[in-house]
Amino acid sequence: MRQAVAEKTMLGQQVGDIINQGCLVPDELIISVIEERISRTDCDNGFILDGFPRTIEQGEALERVLPESVDVVIYFNVSSEAVVARLAGRLTCRKCGAVYPNMDPSLCSACGGDLYQREDDMKSTVLRRLRLYEEHTKPLVAFYRDKGKIAEIDGQGSVEEIAQRVEEGIAQVLA
Repeated sequence: MRQAVAEKTMLGQQVGDIINQGCLVPDELIISVIEERISRTDCDNGFILDGFPRTIEQGEALERVLPESVDVVIYFNVSSEAVVARLAGRLTCRKCGAVYPNMDPSLCSACGGDLYQREDDMKSTVLRRLRLYEEHTKPLVAFYRDKGKIAEIDGQGSVEEIAQRVEEGIAQVLA
């Protein structure tokens, strides 16, 4: 989605306006963005979707467009408090896009660029997104659980601990 926004296509501009308001992108628009993206040759041997689908309707649409394309869904189980702390505390480099979680450096250590807080990372926007998640996205967990495709991962801990849990969860689903 961010790539579509950065490319400033007509779809990307529509998506950007909606994301910056902290709202969910309508299904028909996100499906169009996804269809366009996965039709590119770099997806011929597979792809990872990050944050999509977000609703049962999107999951069903993905099954219609690309039947049996989903092998594993990784669901990170994290408390709402931790989500707010992580997202509302991060800064992004205007120049290279590097993200600094829960820190307040003055400049990007990767390129020296200016850091800022994106609109969709502000606490009020994060809280709104969490309410939308409960209403629209959380039911998707059961959708994929019923298909036997979900790896539920405890998303708290070190990067190494979580990575190990992801590998184990994927192996269990694919077994």
